Amino acid sequence: QVQFVESGGGLVQAGGSLTLSCVVSGSTFSDRTFGWFRRAPGEQREWVASINAGGRTYYEDSVEGRFTMSRDNAKSTVFLQMNSLKPEDTAVYYCNTEMSAVYWGQGTQVTVSD
Repeated sequence: QVQFVESGGGLVQAGGSLTLSCVVSGSTFSDRTFGWFRRAPGEQREWVASINAGGRTYYEDSVEGRFTMSRDNAKSTVFLQMNSLKPEDTAVYYCNTEMSAVYWGQGTQVTVSD
């Protein structure tokens, strides 16, 4: 089965930046679409961004212009560069192929303080 190992989260002040990484194993990589998702406290998991095999990216409206997703096929890794962070970005961030996936990594906690 596909495995995801997310890292790079932390505590940052509003307006700050973080870069998340996700190493993917157990699957082909370069031909697949991957997404970043997040779950805020008390909320359901939501989609944040996606990148397809050709490198085209898509973003949820609230992060458009602030977040940038990228991929390194040689390292089977996807990234999420997050700038101008807001308190409402506080969540556990996960990567996966789709929202309906059965298996998820442990995620990485992002906390944005006022």
